[in-house]
Amino acid sequence: MEFLSYLISGISLGSIYAIIALGYTMVYGIAKMLNFAHGDVIMVGGYVSLLAMSELGAPVWLAVLVSMVVCTVLGIVIEGLAYRPLRQATSLAVLITAIGVSYFLQNAARLVWGPNPRSYSAVISGTLPLFGGQLPISYISIVTVAACIVIMAGLTWFTGNTKMGKAMRAVSEDKGASQLMGINVNRTISITFAIGSALAAVAGVLLCSFTTSLMPTTGSMPGIKAFTAAVFGGIGSIPGAFLGGILLGIIESMAKAYISTQLANAIVFAVLIVVLLVRPTGLLGKYVPEKV
Repeated sequence: MEFLSYLISGISLGSIYAIIALGYTMVYGIAKMLNFAHGDVIMVGGYVSLLAMSELGAPVWLAVLVSMVVCTVLGIVIEGLAYRPLRQATSLAVLITAIGVSYFLQNAARLVWGPNPRSYSAVISGTLPLFGGQLPISYISIVTVAACIVIMAGLTWFTGNTKMGKAMRAVSEDKGASQLMGINVNRTISITFAIGSALAAVAGVLLCSFTTSLMPTTGSMPGIKAFTAAVFGGIGSIPGAFLGGILLGIIESMAKAYISTQLANAIVFAVLIVVLLVRPTGLLGKYVPEKV
């Protein structure tokens, strides 16, 4: 029963990583940039939902919706002010800018909400007792896994069957050719950031419900782990982000339970290194030859 409990905990945690990783993989797959401020958008989503529930007395669904709207607008603003001017810049310039945006959001959160941790109650309480109560599963874990599956399926359908989704795939293949075909590249990338940021808001609510605390650096480590999950599964691949997130959560949970809590993060990144040595494109990634 203990193994099953750790496994369920790992799948739940991995589902949160997967939702965050889906935001990373959407932006990288289409805009070909690493948005390391994504983890801090998660933190903003957590604060907005907390304030909506505690200060305004909003129900959970409304707090999540408000959080998604705020994070969507934030994502569009970040893309327009920080990343769009660097569309033709080197990858290093974009990376440094992303790190700068990340630190800006963290310090802005310290000024607005203070540096001290805040208590965050799970948006859904209670447990589902299985096997006569020997294996209790929290409802928030069930909701987290279900939300992850629905989001992955929705994104897969969206990118494959809608006009905007097809435009995103075209921009991912070749921005110049897409523009010649009449696709508004800037608008497409902005919508990609909007979708990724809305997912960050959902992940922020679920993450804070899982950890029951919130502070300005809440999104930093989960953001890095989610990026690791995206690379693990094959960055740019939606199923890869899902698979990488789930596996990463299970590895972390098992490492904490059976090896060492202090070494769990090191083990996670060590597994990533081994996988990339064997399969550099990730588990579901595809090799794309560079055009010269």
